[in-house]
Amino acid sequence: MHKILKTNSRHGIDWSRAEALLARERANFIARNPKSKILSDRAQDHLMFGVPLHWMNDWGTPFALQVTQAQGAQLTDADSHTLIDFCLGDTGAMFGHSPPIVVDAIARQAARGMTAMLASEDAAVVGEMLCAHFGLSHWQFATTATDANRYVLRWLRAASGRKKLLVFNGCYHGTVEDVFVDLVDGVPTQRDSLLGQVHDLTEHTVVVEFNDLPALEAALSHGDVACVLAEPAMTNIGMVLPAPGFWEAAQTLIRKHGAALVLDETHTISCGPGGYTRAHGLQPDAVVIGKPVGGGMPCAAYGFSTVWAARVVQAKRSAPPGHSGVGTTLSGNLLAMAAMRATLSQLMTEAVYAPMLATATRLSEGLRECIARHHLPWCVTQLGARTEFQFRASPPCNGTEAGNALDAELEHLIHLALLNRGVMITPFHNMMLICPSTTADDVRKLVEAFGSVLEEISGR
Repeated sequence: MHKILKTNSRHGIDWSRAEALLARERANFIARNPKSKILSDRAQDHLMFGVPLHWMNDWGTPFALQVTQAQGAQLTDADSHTLIDFCLGDTGAMFGHSPPIVVDAIARQAARGMTAMLASEDAAVVGEMLCAHFGLSHWQFATTATDANRYVLRWLRAASGRKKLLVFNGCYHGTVEDVFVDLVDGVPTQRDSLLGQVHDLTEHTVVVEFNDLPALEAALSHGDVACVLAEPAMTNIGMVLPAPGFWEAAQTLIRKHGAALVLDETHTISCGPGGYTRAHGLQPDAVVIGKPVGGGMPCAAYGFSTVWAARVVQAKRSAPPGHSGVGTTLSGNLLAMAAMRATLSQLMTEAVYAPMLATATRLSEGLRECIARHHLPWCVTQLGARTEFQFRASPPCNGTEAGNALDAELEHLIHLALLNRGVMITPFHNMMLICPSTTADDVRKLVEAFGSVLEEISGR
């Protein structure tokens, strides 16, 4: 029995053919990957869910694919298949797997020390480069973007004396509990999927739709919002781009009502060396950057404007003595600083980005042509080096529209079929990412594989 669809995502799809294809692809995956099966079975005894992180089961495969090597734009699995990787660790390896400049920096630093809870020259240089990239004067470090977002929220609540956070419906900022509030039929509702949360998040989290300026102003008008935490363009529920003029007006409203604007650039760094912020001339009060900034090393950074940095410092100095609860002993460790310095100086440059953006444009054009050829009512959205196809005729304007276009069964079918054809895309919705090592031939193979899958399920 077919599930009830929220959208016409399957318009043009012969679902009986799709189900038959899924059965064949599952059987094909099992036959092609006996060593992955053995390793996956072995992990069941001592790893919860059979994997190091339960998200690793989200690929839609019969069992977890096991990787043995990752280099540039390619992965090698346990059964010696070479896969063209358009997932790139969900942006963690946006500059390719194991970039030589970062590998060398890590190796040199590892021989000299990995963590000491002390400052270093690399840290000072990284701070200078982050200021140059994003335009914010003062920085601190974390191990993940989740931590960085949590720390920024804590600092801004302390500095402003306000308790509330405003986010956009369908947002994702790592696993910061405060953001797990959605609009359900227009009512702010804590997500049922959030495990172990014992406090009512709706008391201190305000949620409105992205691109909705009247709703944003109404929420801010109460004067109790410490900060607005947002991606410049939404990426994790399906890409949602800001409407023309949205951020110009939103920035004015946020400042008018005394709140701070925090832009999470962890995914939108795909737009250029200074992320969407610098590419589009935005002026946030704080920025968070995670996964890609260390070339694949676990590290993150968050920065404040001069004004807000002064308020944060004053809040800390005015607080009672004792542990602040902001940061960890591994934040800003020596190894992470070396990786960030190499990435910021050698990879996060206009020269590296230019061919990535051009290759992503070719991919977007190829996907659009393929979708049109099969007469499917789907759209393709590009955000710098990031591209996504969505199961709706036009790009979504907010999180509700993007969420209604999701179809997990159809996504898993397409992703598994592509994987069996030697190309891998992100398991969460339909995102693809270009790195410096991605070639025109890699793009051609992805588009051809995508076309062959569409031909199978559309009957055209």
